[in-house]
Amino acid sequence: MNKRIAVSLVAASLLASGSALAQSTTVKGAHEGARTGAAIGGPVGGVVGGTVGAAVGAAVEIPNAVINAIPSGGRSVVVEERIVVGEPLPPAVELHVVPSHTEYRYAVVNNQRVIVEPRTRKVIRIIN
Repeated sequence: MNKRIAVSLVAASLLASGSALAQSTTVKGAHEGARTGAAIGGPVGGVVGGTVGAAVGAAVEIPNAVINAIPSGGRSVVVEERIVVGEPLPPAVELHVVPSHTEYRYAVVNNQRVIVEPRTRKVIRIIN
């Protein structure tokens, strides 16, 4: 019974921690989920955590069509803060709608193109 509760807690925490997994691809999500799950729920928790982490990681994959739709170049905004996936952009940074993909926004910050979740302004991908 304790293992079941621990596994449930692992799964819930992985699904709830969107900012930690937002930067994950499927592989990274699986790895981080398995590590967290194993720490909390042992071997069974590791399996469940890896599965949930992979699913969440796959859900935040950015389609190539979105990446290709973002214009290269553009006026870059300079900010002192380090741009990090999972962290919001400063309010002074103007967000632009990704052409043909209105569910995403992008900005050019410190000469880097970044894809942003518009509601939270969190960086979900840095394009080099």
